Amino acid sequence: MVSRADVAVVLAAALPLALFAVTERSVAGTSGFPLDDSWIHLHFARNLAEGAGFSYNPGRPVAGSTAPLWTLLLAGGSVVAGASVMVVKALGVACALGAAVLTRRAALAWGAPPTVALVAAVALLWTGPIAWGALSGMEVTLAAMLVAGALVAHATGRTWLTALLSGLAVTARPEAALLLPFLLVARPITLGRIVAFVVVPAIVVAPMVAFSYATVGAPYPATAAAKVEGGLIGWLGGLREPLATTLIGRPWAFVREWASWLWLTHMLLAIVLVPAIVVTWRRAGRSLGIVGLALLAHPLGMALLAPYRGPGFQEGRYSIHLLPLALVVVAVGLGAARERRRRLVLLAWLALALWALVPAAERYAWGVQNIEAMQVRIGHWVAANAAPRARLAVNDIGAIAFASRREILDLMGLVTPEILPYRRQGEDGVIRFIGETCPDYVIIFPTWFPRLAARSDLLEPVHRVRLDRVEVSGGPEMVVYRLRRCGV
Repeated sequence: MVSRADVAVVLAAALPLALFAVTERSVAGTSGFPLDDSWIHLHFARNLAEGAGFSYNPGRPVAGSTAPLWTLLLAGGSVVAGASVMVVKALGVACALGAAVLTRRAALAWGAPPTVALVAAVALLWTGPIAWGALSGMEVTLAAMLVAGALVAHATGRTWLTALLSGLAVTARPEAALLLPFLLVARPITLGRIVAFVVVPAIVVAPMVAFSYATVGAPYPATAAAKVEGGLIGWLGGLREPLATTLIGRPWAFVREWASWLWLTHMLLAIVLVPAIVVTWRRAGRSLGIVGLALLAHPLGMALLAPYRGPGFQEGRYSIHLLPLALVVVAVGLGAARERRRRLVLLAWLALALWALVPAAERYAWGVQNIEAMQVRIGHWVAANAAPRARLAVNDIGAIAFASRREILDLMGLVTPEILPYRRQGEDGVIRFIGETCPDYVIIFPTWFPRLAARSDLLEPVHRVRLDRVEVSGGPEMVVYRLRRCGV
């Protein structure tokens, strides 16, 4: 049942969404996505909606999404209303609103005063990462909504629903898997709880694992195989690194980045999170206190299990799903404060949130500008100048593939897993792969592949785009080369 407080939460979303949209139009001149990865999801979704299956190049199924639930949701939206930027943004906003409403209900269920619970929901919407996530075309607000729903179910003792929502969160953002052991031990361990938090998520994730095995030959998508730089998953994939890096260097770097990201998201969040976990444990008991510890374990889990980039990478895209938990913990902990002090903290929290939204909107807008001015523009150039059956070897596969509808060879391996053995040999391996597969065009950041870009005997530059300001792009210039000849 929708309450007046829920309506107030929805209305509160208008402020950050309007700020981001106006800033986006001012900087980028159009509505788009701040990451090329967003276009990858939409390209997969369009192929699904058009009956081409879960494939990047129609007819070739591949596990190329670490957030398949989001990709499937976009495919459903594409069937109903077409594959477009606005459909994706509408779904992202809807998930953000759902996350906020469920965050308020979770805070109430765990004992936060009604006013504090309401402010927690508004504060979630007024954080830069959530506003960014709602409009970015990425899966983060879906994952946040599922985590918030799991917190509501956990508060009311619905074990199986908690396990189901947590399992679904893993298919939206794999890092959410870290919540499962904390939810399991948050209440006395029984056979039923073990079955719920092991079997149910396993059943939910099983199709993704099976599809990955069938198309990539590994239990995880090609995106993970291409990106993971160490840790347990990297070790299983054959990567070897110094033990000190695995156990000390990277975990410490990730913990520091986690603290920095919390500060950037909201400076009070970085200051009060640990004390709030302690107070919450005293007020709500181990049922919430233990789950709150997942906030401290998150950077360590990322570093030890499947490290790629840190917790703050790209507005915290690997961490945003935990913001509902963080704000529920803070709300429950704040409920122990005296009313006058509580009011001051709530007002300060919202004021500081608004202050942090302005630079967040600027970063989002410049991200959109970068992708539109470079990858989207090149995609349209390819559509107008390359033959319909032209094959493209690219290092950014999203917008170029979506706009051009040309066959893609992914030089990073996200949707072309057969390149991964070549990539392990360094740039020489990538050059050899290009020589063997003979694409018609090679589209790269020269700074990523300087030796390849210097091969004038192999490549002929035919088009280039250069950015005046680099916010999210992998380099200041992207060049389209025509392949002069096959072989290296």
